[in-house]
Amino acid sequence: MSTHDREYDVVLWGATGFTGRLVADYLAGRYGATDLDWALAGRSEDRLADVRESVAADHGDGGDADDGSEQAESLADLDLLTGDAFDRDSLDAIAERTAVVCTTVGPYATYGSELVAACVEHGTNYCDLSGEVHWMRRTIDEHHDRATETGARIVHGCGFDSVPSDVGTLLLQTHAAEELGAHCDEVRGLVSIRGGAFSGGTIASMVEMYREGAADRDVRRILADPRALDPPESRGAPAERPQRGVGRDRDRDTWTAPFVMAQINEPVVRRSNALLGYPWGHTFRYGEALRTGDGVKGAATAGALAAGQGLLAGALSVGPLREALDRYVLPDPGDGPDEETIEGSSFEVRLRGTGASEEHPGGYTVEATVRGDRDPGYGSTCRMLGESAVCLARGEVDSPHDGGVLTPASGIGLPLIDRLEGTGVSFDVETVEGGD
Repeated sequence: MSTHDREYDVVLWGATGFTGRLVADYLAGRYGATDLDWALAGRSEDRLADVRESVAADHGDGGDADDGSEQAESLADLDLLTGDAFDRDSLDAIAERTAVVCTTVGPYATYGSELVAACVEHGTNYCDLSGEVHWMRRTIDEHHDRATETGARIVHGCGFDSVPSDVGTLLLQTHAAEELGAHCDEVRGLVSIRGGAFSGGTIASMVEMYREGAADRDVRRILADPRALDPPESRGAPAERPQRGVGRDRDRDTWTAPFVMAQINEPVVRRSNALLGYPWGHTFRYGEALRTGDGVKGAATAGALAAGQGLLAGALSVGPLREALDRYVLPDPGDGPDEETIEGSSFEVRLRGTGASEEHPGGYTVEATVRGDRDPGYGSTCRMLGESAVCLARGEVDSPHDGGVLTPASGIGLPLIDRLEGTGVSFDVETVEGGD
């Protein structure tokens, strides 16, 4: 189904939420209302109007307009679309009008299923911030074949989870193939985060995932399966589980702790390899951890983080403790870090790939580095999601698939790196050992 004649390039669903407002602010500053045909969507027209007024006031001199007042006026004219996450008719009415639906409304297992179904049926591209592996598995099972038929690219994980890991690995492997003549057999990621904070929406998604896992054995099985997102032909293949305790990366001389997003990013990267046709091999290995530094301090930090994550996971697995934490301790949906925290935080993901080939029998090492100059979960994520939507709207994709339930690497690919240039999110790659 062609989306070229749609009324909008992008509809931002959930524009009144904490992350939705950040994405709206980013799109307004980057594209204004003249370089992108977009609209705001959500449940409340009054709250959507407030967001529109805010972005018009903040970005009157943004975009490509020559006159700031004209730009403010055009942003003030952004269309507002209303709907309900559980009202399929209202979602159909939105999906049929746009080339892309870009959504920040989670938990997606609770609020996202009808929207995905509407986009699939109308051949509408879709991108989200979901890190809910059990729900992603559900959308694959229910919609992949039909989305392939309708030409809808359904791309999950277009934020900090899982763009740096997934597209970063694609960049690394592309470099290895072009410069060294072969792909890497293994890629290991080390994540460093300075500052940052979780929002209530992210916490709500985590709580809901544990709640569903406690009630449904199949959900627990999926969450424990490192190949949960693979196609049927590789679901049973061996794969490492995410790191659980303190680790040591001797190549990079650092202690490591479990990275909470690894249980999302690792299955996503494996699915990308499968959807791309296994170019990295059926035995390709991917893993990631949190860098904590060297020496006694690094070891102690790794131990504390591993213990803390274990305690939190244990508490969230017990119904009464989970409900008490959700009610009295954890932030509410709609809450999030303040502007100072978002602007003052940053992240770095270093991906190190190793392999050997006939041309390089002694082996080679390739390293890709992904950096963001803002809080990873919000300041950088809103840029990754917004540019993912623009790539899909403008057909700036390098993908073997015209539709389906895809990943950032298999559904958009390297054009996303080009689109992110100059936004504060950067990708670099180099051969560090074994090159000519």
